[in-house]
Amino acid sequence: MWSHSGWKAWLTADAGSPAGLSPSQERLAAYARCFDTVEGNTTFYALPAAHTVSSWNLATPEDFRFTFKLPSRITHELALGNCRDEVNQFFQLMEPVMAKTALWKIQLPARFGPESLPLLAEFIDNLPKGLGIGVEVRHRAFFAKGEAEQALNRLLMEHGVNRIIMDTRPVFALPPSSDAIIDAHNKKPRVPVHAIATAAMPVVRFIGQPVGMIGANEEIKDNKAFFEPWIGKLIQWLAEGRSPYLFIHTPDNSDAPELARLLLAELRQVATQQGLVCQLPDLEAGLAAPPQLGLW
Repeated sequence: MWSHSGWKAWLTADAGSPAGLSPSQERLAAYARCFDTVEGNTTFYALPAAHTVSSWNLATPEDFRFTFKLPSRITHELALGNCRDEVNQFFQLMEPVMAKTALWKIQLPARFGPESLPLLAEFIDNLPKGLGIGVEVRHRAFFAKGEAEQALNRLLMEHGVNRIIMDTRPVFALPPSSDAIIDAHNKKPRVPVHAIATAAMPVVRFIGQPVGMIGANEEIKDNKAFFEPWIGKLIQWLAEGRSPYLFIHTPDNSDAPELARLLLAELRQVATQQGLVCQLPDLEAGLAAPPQLGLW
């Protein structure tokens, strides 16, 4: 996301922004000055207006990369079946940002199980060619390390499709002590974490703990403990020539920018120690104003 009520104070105009941006466009432009990718979730809930899609392109530099979810009409209501018209309409609408979109995400409901894998394969085959695709599954059989998960991973590898990995362990390690945490417990899937790269752009969604809940002396000890294994895996993928996509969340996302800054510093330190040359966002420069400036 690039627009959050708790971030408005940090979204100021910049001389490097394109002229004539609307307030909404300026929020995205400010985001893109700090981060180089974003999850576009709005497309899951409703189709945007054509002028809105064009504004997303106008507000972002050429090297910025979107990821967009396919509409729930396609993935949930129609369950990937009999939806050719809806798919064509969606991609025609999104044409202005096609070149800037690294991944199109297929988020599947928990009821989409192993018996539906042939439908997923057919759906992927019928998508426009040359797209980066990510698939997020929630059926428990796809996390059991049995035949169903093996079949899913094999399908994704054969089609060059990335498996989206959701890590909700940090937030579920918290007691239900606030409305935001309770909401996260109710909405986020509690599934095992299997760190596998099935294609060139593995996706990790890390649902961390609120930074504000952790004492100053503790810093982000619990988040670091959960994130530490990801450092090694991300560095491995980078060394293999992959381009992993990492998204940092907190229960209500108010302090997600600060958590992103802190965790990326850990990743950068280890990568430097290992002599790995890679491009990582410079959040220390981009978020150099008040303590939690920026967006994730």
